[in-house]
Amino acid sequence: MSISMGGGGGENDPIPDMNTTPLIDVMLVLLIMFIITIPVQTHAVKLDLPPPSNTPNQPVDPVFNQVDIDFLNNIYWNKQEVTLPQLRGYMRQAAEMPEQPELRLRPEALAKYEVVDKVMATAQQVGIKKMGFVGNEAYAN
Repeated sequence: MSISMGGGGGENDPIPDMNTTPLIDVMLVLLIMFIITIPVQTHAVKLDLPPPSNTPNQPVDPVFNQVDIDFLNNIYWNKQEVTLPQLRGYMRQAAEMPEQPELRLRPEALAKYEVVDKVMATAQQVGIKKMGFVGNEAYAN
């Protein structure tokens, strides 16, 4: 075996090394395109709420159930502390009534979003159709 060092080849001889610069450019462009086109993954609970209305003379349903969540993340069903499985049972009973009462959700400002999210997801899973949020005016300022 012998290795030729310099001098033997002419100027017009092809260089045996492959030029990788165009390949790197193409790969970078493809990488940027994939990053841009990947959809942003968001965590959401799909809950259909009625459209807002500015008419003040709407009749208020006298029968409703209220779910409160305090800053310690305790859940209350009509002012009585309950666990999440108990809440699911109460919601299921309300959803099965012929005239479904409104569910009013009132989380405190310091309540964890995770707990509020679980309550809303539970309401959707059991079939609650009428749901309102109480106390949002406290967050307006």
